[in-house]
Amino acid sequence: MTEEIERRKNPRREVKWPVTVLTENGTIEGETRDLAVDGISIFCVEPLRMNQVLRMGVMPPEHQMIEFTGKVIWSDLYGIGDDDSAYGMGVCFVEISDEDLHALQRLFR
Repeated sequence: MTEEIERRKNPRREVKWPVTVLTENGTIEGETRDLAVDGISIFCVEPLRMNQVLRMGVMPPEHQMIEFTGKVIWSDLYGIGDDDSAYGMGVCFVEISDEDLHALQRLFR
């Protein structure tokens, strides 16, 4: 019998917060699905390229925006309906200020 190995080092929390991704062509709006202190999963209608490093921000309820630079480490296409689709992406934090990291850690308590 084989044991399933947990890929993630840190616990994740399911959240649905607005996320803004800054690209060279403008902004992409999306939503988080879960987050940890080392990264987030996001869904949006425009795909992001694998290994792309972008400036992003998430907006927790009743909290100021948490900004960071993130790197896309996985991407999948999820169908939502007959004519609508959303892209799911995993993003790891590359750079985040101490203040924003502490704010994120407080949201896990």
